[in-house]
Amino acid sequence: MPRTPTQPFLIGVAGGTCSGKTTVSERLAELAGGDHLALIKLDSYYVRRTRPPGVERTITNYDHPDAFDWQLLNDHLAALVAGASVPVPIYDYAIDDRSEEVRMVHPAPIVVVEGILVLYEPQLRERFDLRVYIDTDADLRLIRRLERDVRERGRTAESIIAQYLATVRPSHEQFIEPSKRYADVIFPQGGLNEPALDVLRARVRELTVDGTIG
Repeated sequence: MPRTPTQPFLIGVAGGTCSGKTTVSERLAELAGGDHLALIKLDSYYVRRTRPPGVERTITNYDHPDAFDWQLLNDHLAALVAGASVPVPIYDYAIDDRSEEVRMVHPAPIVVVEGILVLYEPQLRERFDLRVYIDTDADLRLIRRLERDVRERGRTAESIIAQYLATVRPSHEQFIEPSKRYADVIFPQGGLNEPALDVLRARVRELTVDGTIG
């Protein structure tokens, strides 16, 4: 999408569950600084739920495109590009729904959007000036997801594996992995690939010294 020098530089970071998207995005945020980079996570835009939390987790496919409020995310990005702050929802994994709180995200010269399907949705994908896909082996992603969901979300290993087999893996193969074709940069070995990360960090540094930032 054509952009003017005054518009923010938009970066999309996609990849499978626990591939290292957050690691890459947060390291870029640390490099650029809070005044220069706004970070938005696709997980914030899960649609609101209508059934009891215990039921929702067993029947909802959280890795399917229909699980996300694409219109709201696109509206928020358009507002950020126009120079307005936006109230990003806060998703509460304990209740499997959005909380009543929001996180205000302010305009910044660099905007990073990270999430499993940010290169899948056409309107969102076309907004990005740089598209990144974090490519990590499935076995490593599953191990990381097991560790994370047991530690941070109080789930059992059995429920995590059942969900992975029922919805996570099929959605990855149908929607997420194919979106890799749209990436400008692919990170093999995920967020631990320091040479690939150096390339991305160099691009951010260029933005901070060529007049785009500051």
